[in-house]
Amino acid sequence: MHANPPPIRGADAAALEPGQWVRLPARPDWGAGQVQTVDGLRVTVMFEHGGKVLVNLGAATLEALDGPP
Repeated sequence: MHANPPPIRGADAAALEPGQWVRLPARPDWGAGQVQTVDGLRVTVMFEHGGKVLVNLGAATLEALDGPP
């Protein structure tokens, strides 16, 4: 799998791009997700098992993955 993915918090939101793969550590049951849109701290992610979710990086942390699951 992916070893020690770097955390993405509010200040790092600008580094996210549509198409990038991420994981939400607070909801590991959702699996990997692909970034759909980035609007400031609001990131829309389509998760494998959680569907389309709007993540607020002011309140949550994502982990970047190095590619699709």
